[in-house]
Amino acid sequence: MSESDDVGAETGTVSDGDTDRAAATVATDGGTEATNVAIACQGGGSHTAFTAGVLQHLLEEWDDDEYELVGISGTSGGAYNALAAWFGIVTGDRAKAIGILDSIWDDLATDGFSDRLMNQWVTSLSRMESAGVPLPSVSPYQIPGPEVGKERITETLERHIDFDSIPDLCGTDAPELVVGTVDINAGEFETFTNEDVTPEAVLASAAVPNLFEAVEIHGHLHWDGLFSQNPPINALMSVPPARKPDELWVVQINPQEFEGEPETLDVIADRRNELSGNISLNQELNFIEQVNAWIDEGYLPESEFSHTDIHRIEMGKRFHCATKVDRDRDFLDELMKLGHERASEFLAGK
Repeated sequence: MSESDDVGAETGTVSDGDTDRAAATVATDGGTEATNVAIACQGGGSHTAFTAGVLQHLLEEWDDDEYELVGISGTSGGAYNALAAWFGIVTGDRAKAIGILDSIWDDLATDGFSDRLMNQWVTSLSRMESAGVPLPSVSPYQIPGPEVGKERITETLERHIDFDSIPDLCGTDAPELVVGTVDINAGEFETFTNEDVTPEAVLASAAVPNLFEAVEIHGHLHWDGLFSQNPPINALMSVPPARKPDELWVVQINPQEFEGEPETLDVIADRRNELSGNISLNQELNFIEQVNAWIDEGYLPESEFSHTDIHRIEMGKRFHCATKVDRDRDFLDELMKLGHERASEFLAGK
């Protein structure tokens, strides 16, 4: 794939009940109509530091007269970002949200010699595995490291997010908050929304099977949301008519296209990782586009269905899949800076 810097955009639809598109917008104090926007944050480990940069720039440039945030969702690392942005907005303002995003990724970055050494070791093992180097298989249930990692993530999130206050913060004025996981026992996708977003739900969304133990919620075990809705989109659409998004902004971590043929083991591993991470995303977006086609062909009445414009904010740059576990501070800073750049390009093109 050529490392294109384009920010893709596609168009689809979403059911709007008995109201038309005009009813799905929000009137501002000035009497104008703001566009309802929902943001979906794809998962991808450390690569989602890119998403943090995207969200920070979007919030820095956000115009309340032009846009109304009606929902935000995320999976895995994308769930950290969605939660941080949501919590900052509903408990303060956009500046607070930007600060929480910065603080969480600062805490997750490598800190100290032993942490940097461990990070290099994990990243190197991941790179060797993708290159086909035979390595001993070890279950996360057989070593203490995964539990230490889970504790660090939980402590980081609870340091900046007051989970006990989330139920009281949810309401008609707050954006929808959605976190995606997969229920191992039921074999089903499961999303946790608004007051159901707990530390366990966010941790489950990032519980990569070969790195972390499963997380138990309500008697069922859950794994990384990368196996399910990545990111959750349908839940952002299943809202009252006045809160339906006119636009869906998808922050996409995995490259959509690839130029040429993957031939070496590491490139094959990269592309498999990208494709698997995009399967559910494209399925959900394709359904929205199919509904749009049905409207255009007259099978669905426009009086009962309205268009949701879908925009993809893509990284536009390929990184080896092994770096999805890389917490090197300079690397995370590079990704966040790239996120700011792509968000700037996106807004300039609107």
